[in-house]
Amino acid sequence: MKKITGILIFAFMSFLLINDDILAAGWEKSFDLSLNATQSSYSNSWVGGEAGNFTWVANGNGIFSKQLTPIFNLRNTVKLAFGETHSQDKETKKWAKPVKSTDQIDIESLGLFSIKAFIQPYVAFRFESQFMDASVTNHNRYINPMLLTESAGLARQILKKDKNEILTRLGFAFKENINRSLIQDQVDTSIYTTKTITATDGGVESVTDAKLVLSDKLGYIGKLSLFKPFFYSKKDDYKGTPEENYWKAIKVNWENSMVASVSKYVQVVFYVQWLYEKQVSLKGRLKETLAFGLTYKLL
Repeated sequence: MKKITGILIFAFMSFLLINDDILAAGWEKSFDLSLNATQSSYSNSWVGGEAGNFTWVANGNGIFSKQLTPIFNLRNTVKLAFGETHSQDKETKKWAKPVKSTDQIDIESLGLFSIKAFIQPYVAFRFESQFMDASVTNHNRYINPMLLTESAGLARQILKKDKNEILTRLGFAFKENINRSLIQDQVDTSIYTTKTITATDGGVESVTDAKLVLSDKLGYIGKLSLFKPFFYSKKDDYKGTPEENYWKAIKVNWENSMVASVSKYVQVVFYVQWLYEKQVSLKGRLKETLAFGLTYKLL
């Protein structure tokens, strides 16, 4: 069953990215590629204790939408990112092996039923993962872990004017987390076996997407996701521990991007993400990046 799920996921991803029908006439489509990099290095004669580094990040962002029938609109969004940091040793000035700095796969398909009402029914499927799981040294796992979210509920278009758009939705969501975990051998610690662990939970999800054009050179893209679980398949594993009820806490994922276009092919992106998941950390996790680099509009 898990193998079938994996095949279906990759078939879905391939369909969104390369299917001729997606790129055919009638679809509103856009896909941007960008590459950002920063670099500094020091010679062997430098004695101040400084160390150089080189960081690069590649991004791909796309939207494919179409009114398939008079009452059904399909909107597919793709967010891909991968980057590495290369660091220089303070003493020898030699460059170490690169370390992953950014890694994201986020693909969502949202179907809206376009009825003439204050709110609209919706169905959605979201696939989240990363290209490479490097949490265990020398034992990389690709496209791991995977989070699948199926949801349905009611949506409301708060703003739809020119290129400005704010859409909020509230519904029930079912999440399946698939992790190919590595188990270390107790006798020979260099040997690992792979065990697939699946955890599911379900509850109420709220998602708000915003896209605002602040000027001809400045734009904002934001996404706020809130999830309150009502059940969790692994709750018995935490019975009698301080973490017994951590799974019940509201999970938050708030992403914000300010994009400034310097020229047709050069842009500055300021990105802030705030995550809160009590099972992972009692404190919120903050990620902040400021990138300057090249961008190319593929579609």
